[in-house]
Amino acid sequence: MKKISIGLLCALLLLTSCAPNSQSDEEELLSKGDQETKTSIVPSYRLGDDNYRIIIPYEPSEARGVIVNQIVNRLDIDEMEEGLRRHSTEVFDPKELYFQEGQYLTSDMVYEWLGRGLTKEQIEEQVQAEIARLEKAKMTVNEEKIRAEIGNGLNPPFEEVPEGADQEEKIKLNRESPRYLSHILEQNYLKRNEDNTVQLAGISIGLALKSVYRFQTETGGPYYYEDIPLDEALKQGNEIAGQILERIRGMEGLENIPIMFALYREEDQSSPVPGNFVAKTNVAGGATTIGDWDNITEEYILFPSSEGEKKYIDDHEIVTSFGNEIAKFFPNYVGVIGQGFYINKELQELSIEIPIEFYGESEVIGFTQYAYGLVQDMFPNYYDIEINVTSINGNESLIYRDAGEDTPTVHIFH
Repeated sequence: MKKISIGLLCALLLLTSCAPNSQSDEEELLSKGDQETKTSIVPSYRLGDDNYRIIIPYEPSEARGVIVNQIVNRLDIDEMEEGLRRHSTEVFDPKELYFQEGQYLTSDMVYEWLGRGLTKEQIEEQVQAEIARLEKAKMTVNEEKIRAEIGNGLNPPFEEVPEGADQEEKIKLNRESPRYLSHILEQNYLKRNEDNTVQLAGISIGLALKSVYRFQTETGGPYYYEDIPLDEALKQGNEIAGQILERIRGMEGLENIPIMFALYREEDQSSPVPGNFVAKTNVAGGATTIGDWDNITEEYILFPSSEGEKKYIDDHEIVTSFGNEIAKFFPNYVGVIGQGFYINKELQELSIEIPIEFYGESEVIGFTQYAYGLVQDMFPNYYDIEINVTSINGNESLIYRDAGEDTPTVHIFH
């Protein structure tokens, strides 16, 4: 299960970093460009076939923290990071390669690229203003360099609002030039050499694209919303990926590195479920153009909901019946909240949260025992399932079962 794996991963990393070297650890020499070589540790064991080993000490991304300032819904943040790593396993073998957060796209670079581009007139105006500033300060003027540093935003340019424009015209201009790109996420994959050094073997780039463009016509004014169709988002994502590829190929040491691009479509900022990846493509080392994209058919569905009932009626009815059975015997039960993850319309993971009013540990144990029996009787075992019982005090108990297993595992939190 996803949540369980993350918790175990954090625990293992903590234990590995604190414990002395043993046969379960491997010493590695981490060699990165012209930087000083340093000794690092790579755990010998992976937490499953789809998990990467992670080099310790852990090196945060050069663009650390940007994502939380660009994507509002925390569910989207988690899914984009985890989902990009999941899709990377199909390109960069977790048995052979190590995971590292992105080390090449810096915060300043990402913020600049997430900005809007400029029209020809806006670029010329800024170039001339910068030349005038440098000449006034009696500094060297390099017009070519100035032009290269202006207008690097990857979102569409925005025409200046004409003087005297009314509110309707301002809204129209915004709707015609939405910001499509929210974030650029980089992940690195490293290979081990015969001399115990590691080097970059591949890069994954995730592009977060808006499904709804929210804007204001003036600071402090009301918000307006513009839906962005999927085909329009895919077209923009393709063009943006091509520009990013060109820029990455211009960075020293990245000329011949394979790159996977994946397009992530955000949900609305108030959505109770995250968005999902919609397309991906692989670029061979040395290639400077992007070929065909592969469509990704995956989605998260809320249960119970009208969408869940319409798309996946059988799963909707199981979750609803599960809640009804609990309600028969526990008067302080307040409902279930389920989330299903589907790939190619096949359920892969189902997580259910059951909030209750807490009256004592004995009641939690009885509640969990009853829910355990219902899981055994009602839910098929071809997908992962996780039941979280919560109260205002936090997690009370957990029931989970991996796909293919017959018996769930239970944990009561004390």
